[in-house]
Amino acid sequence: MSEKKGTILSAMRPTGKLHLGNLFGALENWIKLQDAYHCFFSIADWHALTTAYEKPQNIKENTREMVLDWLSCGIDPQKAVIFKQSDVKEHAELHLLLSMIAPLSWLERVPTYKEQLQQVRGRNLATYGFLGYPLLQAADILIYNADAVPVGEDQAPHIELTREIARRFNYLYDQKVFSEPETILNEYKLVPGLDGRKMSKSYDNVIEISIPPSEIPSRVRMMITDPGRIRKDDPGNPQICSIYAFHRIFNQKGLKEIETSCREGKIGCVECKNVLSAHMQEFLEPIYCKRGELEKDPQLVERTLEEGAKKAQKVARETLQEVRFLMGLS
Repeated sequence: MSEKKGTILSAMRPTGKLHLGNLFGALENWIKLQDAYHCFFSIADWHALTTAYEKPQNIKENTREMVLDWLSCGIDPQKAVIFKQSDVKEHAELHLLLSMIAPLSWLERVPTYKEQLQQVRGRNLATYGFLGYPLLQAADILIYNADAVPVGEDQAPHIELTREIARRFNYLYDQKVFSEPETILNEYKLVPGLDGRKMSKSYDNVIEISIPPSEIPSRVRMMITDPGRIRKDDPGNPQICSIYAFHRIFNQKGLKEIETSCREGKIGCVECKNVLSAHMQEFLEPIYCKRGELEKDPQLVERTLEEGAKKAQKVARETLQEVRFLMGLS
């Protein structure tokens, strides 16, 4: 087996069962990375509280559902460290210590902070936790001296902030404690929701990774198609059709035939949906079956997280010990 390239840290907030957007936007990349890197995959439950502090009662169950999805899709505890953020208290202490050196202006200029303050309605995000979220994220990354972090494009400024924090710490204490992590932009496959918008739980337009195969055809029938096609033999425009976007993912071998048949009016939307459903069932059924097997062990998630926390904590403690020494605390 070839030597691993370095260390990766990535995390997800526990929002419950994951959907196809999560699978093709992040998990698919994680599965590849775990073979090439030493990977730490974290359930970011503290991060969940930055925007859901008023209703935390679902975090525990959401964590369980998400870990089962990770495992059923192919995240392997023998290859990667799977742990819950709040089980490794060193994250919180490093966050506190880094807050002593982090200029307030650095946090206020993070694009996602300003955007969400303007866009999110019905929740008070004017809290220290929300402002400090990117710094906690920096602590998550730096405590494992991650060489790289896979993120979506919208999170790239957070990694740049992490790099700046690492440089500032190393400069202030004249010691290269922290590496400056690189950004790995996720190879994102566009997955529209049932209504044609981005797939998102907030839009209630998702298809879960763990969906029973028998339910897939009914979900696919709900998908928005080319509004210009009135009759079955009308020429279609695949580029504006959600069904075609899913064919790109699940039916790559037959993609050209579907595109040509649609443009020439040789296949109707109902038939096109039936073809897609069959391919989606073939792809998702093994994940559904594996999840069913995993659920037979009621202690599996708890055991996986406990073992992962021990491995993560061993690394985190070593980093924190050096930080404490340099900051005059030990």
